[in-house]
Amino acid sequence: MSKVIIDYDKCDGADCGECADVCPMEILIIDDNDEIAIQHPEECSYCEVCMDVCPNACIKIEDED
Repeated sequence: MSKVIIDYDKCDGADCGECADVCPMEILIIDDNDEIAIQHPEECSYCEVCMDVCPNACIKIEDED
């Protein structure tokens, strides 16, 4: 199983929001604090589109042990 990890120190949140705009499964959203949040991670298809569009390279998909 894999999981999506966001490096919030690099993330611009709602000021960017590119990952939330392109996520086909609507896993990445902009929350009430204008930060990128992960909802329903079990539904993620791990397509990596979010990683491709992130200008700050702050999204990773890692395998869980």
